[in-house]
Amino acid sequence: MLLQVHALEKDYHLGKTIIPALRGLSFNIAEGDFLSIMGPSGCGKTTLLNILGCIDKPSRGTVYFKGVDLSTLSENQEADLRHREIGFIFQSFNLVPVLTVAENIELPLLLGKAGKKERRKRVDELVRLVDLSEFAVHRPDELSGGQRQRVAIARALVNRPSLVIADEPTANLDSENARMVLEEMAKLNRQEGVSFIFSTHNPEILEYARRLIRLKDGLIVEDVTGAGHALP
Repeated sequence: MLLQVHALEKDYHLGKTIIPALRGLSFNIAEGDFLSIMGPSGCGKTTLLNILGCIDKPSRGTVYFKGVDLSTLSENQEADLRHREIGFIFQSFNLVPVLTVAENIELPLLLGKAGKKERRKRVDELVRLVDLSEFAVHRPDELSGGQRQRVAIARALVNRPSLVIADEPTANLDSENARMVLEEMAKLNRQEGVSFIFSTHNPEILEYARRLIRLKDGLIVEDVTGAGHALP
């Protein structure tokens, strides 16, 4: 099991007022899963993703990543786990404007010990995988929104993570580019065997997700497994 979540709670403090963002969530995520987390704004989607990605800590409850209790890790151990095991995709792309497509994808590898030849090989693999070979030397401002998000997906995969977390990855895209990005994520899930967890408001995701968790007011109101259109 990739992730095991038990009785997860998260509170935020606004002065003397306690605002519960997550209210006792429990679920498991298997390796290779392709999971969508849906719900209205303020339901706790981003908070949940941040906790699963070791960016934030819960107020109560436990999260196990490959059997390791995340609450037992030091800050350095958390940073190492994020670097080795987790890739992140953001709705704003977060690409470095002065770097080329290939350089943006390579960036996480520069933090590790991979040699130049190994880095180049991995970047070449991913540029081909996301169908951007002819744009490898272009900079982000020369790309469409959909192409930029595909660069971000490739960058998230460059360290061969077990899990990719995407927060509203299609929010800033038109419907055509959104569909292309979803198809790219589904393809990479199949070919690379990487688990994807993503939050979205996009109903088209139901054509691609194999599992749907729906949140409302910090609670799971639906957890259903299916294939594409089989989801409700």
